[in-house]
Amino acid sequence: MALLSPPHPLPAQFSVSTASLLVRRRPTTACQVCTPKEAVHRVDPSALTLAESLSENELWAAACLRVRSFYQFKPSTFGLQDHRRYLAEREFEAMKERVGGKRKGFRRVSCINASVPLSQISSLSVSDEFCAECKFNKDGEDRMVVGTLDLNQCVSLPDEITGIKPEGIGADFARAYLSNVCVAKELHRNGLGYALVSKSKLVAQEWGISDLYVHVAVDNEPAKKLYMKSGFVYENDEPAWQARFLDRPRRILLWFGIPGLQL
Repeated sequence: MALLSPPHPLPAQFSVSTASLLVRRRPTTACQVCTPKEAVHRVDPSALTLAESLSENELWAAACLRVRSFYQFKPSTFGLQDHRRYLAEREFEAMKERVGGKRKGFRRVSCINASVPLSQISSLSVSDEFCAECKFNKDGEDRMVVGTLDLNQCVSLPDEITGIKPEGIGADFARAYLSNVCVAKELHRNGLGYALVSKSKLVAQEWGISDLYVHVAVDNEPAKKLYMKSGFVYENDEPAWQARFLDRPRRILLWFGIPGLQL
């Protein structure tokens, strides 16, 4: 049975405060792409699909992957499964709102996922929990979301430093940011992060985006290497006071110019 089954309305009496969750959320702009000490499970590149998510069951699978990637749980947390489900449902509802164009300040948002057939994952030595939580069905085939990110067409992201390109008129439709970039920890070092970022560039180009940005924690070396390999360059860094105020690691802002679309 899936620990995080598809969502349904929460009971009225179910209320969880941030303090009671006993979890620590990693930055939404973090990129969980490499854990050198873990064994590498190889994915067949020919079985990999990179596409914008169009169904709710795929969004749910992506939300579950984000909870697994961005939250660190204390093993002794009371009601751990309920907490994880609550976080997944909260992310799922937020994703539907963003992708559905209902979030103020965003012209367009797309959830881009990397997925593979469940049969391929089942043949690897990965946990049943991972297979149960991040599974979805598409055209009668069971698949797994193994990587995900958001592409956000907007002037700026909440609580983040703002890019400066393009300058003047046009920033509201020609600028975009990547966020919530993560890859299943069981499948790090398969090039999935690089493939996701490459796909996001193509989607951004289709949207007419000229300038693509991503925020990275200063101490997240694997993420910085990924983005620099993908052609991103340094533009700015977050003031230390802002990082302290928001109680998080300081960020740097990286920029990539979409070829042929510079204003």
